[in-house]
Amino acid sequence: MVGIKDIAKAANVSISTVSYALNGSSKVTEKTRAKIVKIAEELNYIPNRAGRNLRKKETQIIGVYLATYGGTFYGDLLEGIMSTAKENNYDMIVCSGDRSRLFLPERMIDGAIVLDTGFPDDELIDYANRGHKIVVMDRKIDHENIRRVLVDNRLGAKMAIDALLEKPDTLVYLITGPPDSFDNHERLKAAIKVLSENKQPYEIIEGDFSEVSGQRIGKIIHNKWTERVSVFSFNDEMAIGIYNYFKKTNLKIGKDIRIIGFDNLLVSNYMTPRLASIAYSKHKWGSIAAQSLINLIKDESVENQVLKTTLVKSQSY
Repeated sequence: MVGIKDIAKAANVSISTVSYALNGSSKVTEKTRAKIVKIAEELNYIPNRAGRNLRKKETQIIGVYLATYGGTFYGDLLEGIMSTAKENNYDMIVCSGDRSRLFLPERMIDGAIVLDTGFPDDELIDYANRGHKIVVMDRKIDHENIRRVLVDNRLGAKMAIDALLEKPDTLVYLITGPPDSFDNHERLKAAIKVLSENKQPYEIIEGDFSEVSGQRIGKIIHNKWTERVSVFSFNDEMAIGIYNYFKKTNLKIGKDIRIIGFDNLLVSNYMTPRLASIAYSKHKWGSIAAQSLINLIKDESVENQVLKTTLVKSQSY
C-alpha cells in the first residue's frame, strides 16, 4: 500500500510537507499542495484514517452494540439512530462480539450506544472512567460519562396485566425472555406486582424472545389447557409464535386464549385478529439515544430519559 513516504519521494519533498498538504494545512503553498495531491492520486494513495483519528481524537463515527441482528425488532431502532447521526454529521457502525468492544479504547469510534447484555457493566464503567462516552439502552448505570435511554417497561407491563384482568381468567401465563435481560426483569417485576395485588393466579414460562420459543410455549399451554387463559408475552416475537401455534388448533384467539405482546411490531397489523401489544416508538428510542450520545461527546448537558409506552388494544384479548 502506498504511504506518504512514497509520495514524498516522488514529489521530492519532506514527509511533513506531504502531511501538511494532504491535511489542508496553510504551511504549504497552493502550488505545492496541488502537486502533491496530483501525485497522491496517481499513486492511488488511500489515507490511513485510523492514524488520523488517533491524532485528531475524533472519527465522527458512533458505534451501536447489539447482542443479535435476528428478528424484526431492530429496523426502526437503527433507522432512528442513523437518521439522527446523519443530521449531526456522524456516521454509524453496528457492532457485535467481544473484539468489537476494542473500538472504544482504540478510538475507532467517538462513543457507543449499547443494547447488548453481553457487554459487561464493569467494562463499560472502565471505558467511561477513561473518558469514553456511552449511552445504554438495556441497563441502569450511574456515571458522568454514561447516560441511559430506557423503555418504560414497568408501566407497559402494568397496562398489559390491567387489560387482561378486565376479564379475569383462572390463570395468567407470563412468558418471559432471557434471564440476563434488563427489560425482562423490569416487566416481570411489574407484572407479578399487579397480579399479586389482585390475588390472580399466574404461571411463568421462560422463553428467549424468539418466535421459535413462542411456538414451543404455545404447545405447552395447549397441552395444559382446560378453560380460557390469558397470556402476557414479554415481547411480540414470542407472542407471534404463540399466536401462530394456536391458529392451527381449534381454540379461538381472543376467546379461549387471550394474548398481549410487547413491542408492537409492524407485522402485528397484518394478523387477524390483530395482536394486542404494548407500543412505543423504536425510531424515537433510537433517535433519542443517538442525540444523547452526540451531546455527551460534545460535552453538553444530557439527562437520562424514559420512553413512554401505550397499550394497542385489539380482539386478541
